[in-house]
Formats: sequence, C-alpha cells, structure tokens
Amino acid sequence: MLMGTFRLLRAYEPADGGYRILVDRLWPRGLSKERAAIDDWAKDAAPSTPLRVAFSHKAERFTEFTDHYRQELEIGSAADGAERLLGLADEHEDVVLVYAARDTVHNHAVVLIDFLIKAQQAA
Repeated sequence: MLMGTFRLLRAYEPADGGYRILVDRLWPRGLSKERAAIDDWAKDAAPSTPLRVAFSHKAERFTEFTDHYRQELEIGSAADGAERLLGLADEHEDVVLVYAARDTVHNHAVVLIDFLIKAQQAA
C-alpha cells in the first residue's frame, strides 16, 4: 500500500508537480483555474465558515483556532474531508495541499497537514 507524503504550497506559487488539492473553502482571489493547476478541491476538509470567520487570520487567535479546527477534523464537519485526503495519499505519492493564506505559519493548512501526518503515523 502506497503512503504518499503531504506537503504545503501557497496557491500563488508556481505548480511544481504532485497531486494538487486546494484545501480552502473559497477559491483564491485573482487566481485563474489554469494557473492554479488544481487536481482536486477538498472544501470539506477546510475549517467551517463560523470558525474561519472567528479566526479572521489573526495570529493571536491561532492557538484557539487550532484547538477548534482539530476538533472539526477529528469528529466535526471536516472529519470526512480529512479521511478523504488520507485516502488520496494512498493513491498518490506526492500530495500537495494548496492554500491561499498570506501568513505561511498561522493558517489552517499548517494545522491540517500536521493532523494528516499524525494520522498517517498512527495508522
């Protein structure tokens, strides 16, 4: 059984191979579908709209956001999406989680990739 690796890439960076999955709930502003080169869109793995709005990309809210988003990934609205991403890693060697946030440290994709890697290790 193949266990692909996950990595992150901002949507505005040039595509560099891999199976590219947009993990944002909303399409990145100003980005054409051709330039994005997205293979799949995992809206269901993104934070819920209320959680995304409450976080509002404020670094000082990141710890609280992380706790709530992990709950969504484990048993909440994003759990099915996370399972689907893990399944895609069984089908593809290089899985690129594409996100649009400017802050490369305090964003949902950082939480998501950490969650997915730990889930792979536990399997």
